[in-house]
Amino acid sequence: MVRTAAEDRVPLRVGSDDVHGGRWTTLSGGGREWLWRRPGTRRNEARPGDPFVDAGGLEECLPTVRGRPDHGEVWSRRWRSSDACTATIERPDFTLTRRLTDDSGVVVADYRLQADPGYRFLWAAHALLDLSPAARLEAPAGIPVRLYPEAGALPSPDQWPPDGRWLPASWPSPAGLPLDRLGPDDGTAVGAVLLDCPRVRVADGTDRLTLHLECDDQPRSTALWRNLRGWPSAEPYRSIGVEPMLGRVFDLAGAGPGDAAEVPSGGAVTWRLTLTAHRAD
Repeated sequence: MVRTAAEDRVPLRVGSDDVHGGRWTTLSGGGREWLWRRPGTRRNEARPGDPFVDAGGLEECLPTVRGRPDHGEVWSRRWRSSDACTATIERPDFTLTRRLTDDSGVVVADYRLQADPGYRFLWAAHALLDLSPAARLEAPAGIPVRLYPEAGALPSPDQWPPDGRWLPASWPSPAGLPLDRLGPDDGTAVGAVLLDCPRVRVADGTDRLTLHLECDDQPRSTALWRNLRGWPSAEPYRSIGVEPMLGRVFDLAGAGPGDAAEVPSGGAVTWRLTLTAHRAD
């Protein structure tokens, strides 16, 4: 993931819809839109308690990703905007504030979560990216990966641990699956968490997108949803999620010791997500 001298910075611009869950609606630069969109979903009509609407963009997932409520409880609720860059959502258990800027072409999202000390949570920037079948995900070789059972061709059943929650493996080919390759479509769908991996880069042709998550004293990972027209079974489509996250599992209910973020004695957790783009010569 080392940037070479032949790569030039591409300024990025970001936009969000605070009325509809704080969803990021655009991440663009150099004539390219990075965020994938799925039309016709009626995403803007979603209400608290509704099933998750997979419309693309980047959804804010808190306090869980999978589980109950699916993709958390902030994506379907109205956020309160205090200025052009800052929005807040208040829930009985927590208050989340986000400041989203693209100054100098670098997209920076600063978060602050306030809750009672000891409050455990997961957060993910559920970014669905518009990528070609030749795209790759770059992460340090050998980092631990939790591979989740999904649709499509997966390791044989006898490879899975008794609890069936995930298969421990390592990047980039856990259980022989080349997860760094984001295509071509092969009818599979796989979910994985790259543990303690706060920085990844997507390479697609000459374009590069780097996602870097900073947070002190909390578990930082990157979730991957590689759906190569393997899900849903009735009408499968292609969607690629590269999701910086606080935590090490998809479902808060299944989080063991150290698998979730936890509010310290001061009553707040702050973190920063930075996105930069480059283009190779």
